[in-house]
Amino acid sequence: MPDIKFEIKETTGTISESPKGWKKELNLISWNDKEPKYDLRDWDSEHKKMGKGITLTAEELKKLKEILDEMDL
Repeated sequence: MPDIKFEIKETTGTISESPKGWKKELNLISWNDKEPKYDLRDWDSEHKKMGKGITLTAEELKKLKEILDEMDL
């Protein structure tokens, strides 16, 4: 399987951190030289290893924000 190329364009924020130092972050990332998308996943402290995550376009992120704003948490 070929290597996945990524470039973190912008770090938006950290949601949580595990006892082992991995952080769940929302970042703007370009995957394989494509248009950057918002990405939510766990990262090691050096951003070399990553966990599974989701990627969202700006429109999808806006819709998610609308849904979260409507929730009674």
